[in-house]
Amino acid sequence: MNSLRRLVSIAIPSLLLGLTVQAQAQTVNLLNVSYDPTRELYSEFNTAFAKYWKAKSGQDVLIKQSHGGSGKQARSIIDGLDADVATLALAGDTDALSKFGGLIPADWQKRLPHNSSPYTSTIVLVVRQGNPKNIKDWDDLVKPGISVITPNPKTSGGARWNYLAAWEFAKRKYGTEAKAKEFVAQLYKNVAVLDTGARGSSVTFAQRNQGDVFISWENEANLLEKEFGSKVDVVYPSISILAEPAVAIVDKNVDKKGTRAVAQAYLQYLYSDEGQDIAGKNFYRPINEKYLTKYAKQFPKLPLFTIEQAFGGWAKADKDHFADGASFDQIYSKK
Repeated sequence: MNSLRRLVSIAIPSLLLGLTVQAQAQTVNLLNVSYDPTRELYSEFNTAFAKYWKAKSGQDVLIKQSHGGSGKQARSIIDGLDADVATLALAGDTDALSKFGGLIPADWQKRLPHNSSPYTSTIVLVVRQGNPKNIKDWDDLVKPGISVITPNPKTSGGARWNYLAAWEFAKRKYGTEAKAKEFVAQLYKNVAVLDTGARGSSVTFAQRNQGDVFISWENEANLLEKEFGSKVDVVYPSISILAEPAVAIVDKNVDKKGTRAVAQAYLQYLYSDEGQDIAGKNFYRPINEKYLTKYAKQFPKLPLFTIEQAFGGWAKADKDHFADGASFDQIYSKK
């Protein structure tokens, strides 16, 4: 009898330990390193994907998020932040993971539909309620006495879209690159605060009540109007840029961690009906026409140009405008 008790006392803890190990083996951890204004989007999407993956594979998935200025986030991944997926603000920041980190292949954009951009956005203007400064278009931002809020293009992907949208507007209106540079230089003379990321600029404008106008992602502008509707209005300029946030598996990390299958499914699920619906609900423009139509009322039509059309792609835009000593440095050093 005593021998039987000893056997049971040994067996039960061993069985419980085995169940614990098995339960742990059924949970996979993912880290999604993203840019500032995707917090709400991925909070909802991660819950939906976890349910989908559990039903599909029987495996629990715990998704952690990291948010910040897109350029700064790319640098963090290169420096060792163990991201399984990167969902950054622009393809140029994701390219850096290949160019400077050797973490992904150079042709990463070919691995998912729509150049690995499952949703798009654009750049709009957020003003104080009633638009007391009568701001209607880009050229109003360079007028004397107008205080502008926008993040730093050195650290923020959204800021780069902002910068290029203003540049192309001026180039089309005034005819030359030189005139565009003068225009953007004047705009930055009116910038009151240069935060590191788009969400920081949003807080500066809406909560700290600084500035007359905030150059903003469309989705962030809609979130501000939803939360601070009594304080802000959204203005659509005459023209803007088609912003294409990009997503990628970080190959070197997922292969090391053994998470490639779930990371791949995670990004593919952004293109699913549920993923596209969640994008639309969070004020991103779905690439699926069905869901773009469903949410069309929140996406006013305006002429949009692409980075390729106006600037020859991100590699050239980075070299001309955001590399050390390029146009932004030239402009801002003289501010």
